[in-house]
Amino acid sequence: MEYKISNRLRMGAIIMIVLGALGVAYGFMDSHKYETVKDVETLLKSEAHHGGGHAEEAHGESHSEPASHVEEGHGDEAHAEEGHKMSHEEHVLHQIHNRPYSALYVAAFFFFMIALGVLAFYAIQYASQAGWSPVLFRVMEGITSYVLPGGLIVLTIAFFADSHLFVWLKEGITEVGHENYDKLVANKSSWLNKTGFFIRGAIFLGGWSLYRYFSRKFSIAQDSADDNRNFKKNFRISAAFLVFYIYTESMMSWDWIMSVDPHWFSTLFGWYVFASMFVSGITVIAMVTIYLKSKGLLEFVNDSHIHDLAKFMFAISIFWTYLWFSQFMLIWYADIPEEVTYFVTRIEHYKLPFFGMLAMNFIFPLLLLMNSDYKRINWFVIMAGIVILCGHYLDVFNWIMPGTVVERWYIGIPEISSILLFGGLFLLFVFTALGKAPLLAKRNPFMKESEHFHY
Repeated sequence: MEYKISNRLRMGAIIMIVLGALGVAYGFMDSHKYETVKDVETLLKSEAHHGGGHAEEAHGESHSEPASHVEEGHGDEAHAEEGHKMSHEEHVLHQIHNRPYSALYVAAFFFFMIALGVLAFYAIQYASQAGWSPVLFRVMEGITSYVLPGGLIVLTIAFFADSHLFVWLKEGITEVGHENYDKLVANKSSWLNKTGFFIRGAIFLGGWSLYRYFSRKFSIAQDSADDNRNFKKNFRISAAFLVFYIYTESMMSWDWIMSVDPHWFSTLFGWYVFASMFVSGITVIAMVTIYLKSKGLLEFVNDSHIHDLAKFMFAISIFWTYLWFSQFMLIWYADIPEEVTYFVTRIEHYKLPFFGMLAMNFIFPLLLLMNSDYKRINWFVIMAGIVILCGHYLDVFNWIMPGTVVERWYIGIPEISSILLFGGLFLLFVFTALGKAPLLAKRNPFMKESEHFHY
């Protein structure tokens, strides 16, 4: 069965891209209204007048220079206070300029991680020789078409954002005696350096994209083959890819996410990011499958396939919660300053997205998808999927924003526009790819078992 992207869907995606691009441009222009410390002084006075000064004062205290340093640069107490004030305002100015870059990066990474999560799930199905899922392979292959463009977008934003996202790229941060010198970051400079960051990024993205290319090639070739040679090739490269993936995904999470807060670390973070991208990817597989089925396509997909996808959505949401709690509980209980500061910042300044994310990623899936019968109801799975995706967008938001904009966060034009921009690109790539091959992988040796699968 063939699929061709409809003009309405293509036009909708293009409109999202255009509106998103305009909103992103506005976000950058709006942030650059504040170019000097004087501009920030005016802003802070206005916020103080409207009751927003207390948070800024607290932030100023946490980001001010040490007293000894201030006194060395100024002669008396009055000048020391002025130095403190200037330091705070410079921080605020930097955070305002960081926000549009951060909003772009959050949305870009969110849609990229969906595609990468689907790629991992697809490889697992091949490597395990699963009998229930081959009818969904072409849906998965369509979604994974976004891995390469999505990854290139993330790396491009990282390149141009520079120290707006990654403080370890700040000038002089590893040079002893420089005003920006940071001993801890300097000790990590053998790993955290621009050359290494982009070389590793190219290796990660190259490996993931090569697997996707050859797996798709063998999958399509199997349609017209008279033996199972292409399927066996896919099995072998999928098993090898999963070994490559589990290492590179962890290193990617250190580079692309955890290094935004270079003073903090967690040995669980790679698994935590994996769980987030995995459940998001499975959720999108379910939503795209239900959409195509509603259009009269995928008639070979039955309620049991939807039920199994929803079961994975439920199970990986619980797995994500287990990792979240394990990371949080161990860090909070140990109360080591360089570890616990990660959660202190988020609980103090990000109460709504932090606890809202927890509710959307754990409580809602638990309540909505626990009942087996509900997993077969398409609109119910879609509703649960929307909640899960919103929750994991907030998860990525909580990874990035506290390290770049601290408490100067909003869900406003830059954030919504970035979602529209990359959401439109994601839809365009995915549904265009779905139209390039039949929606049924005909000669897969497990196809009959998959078509007649019943739970």
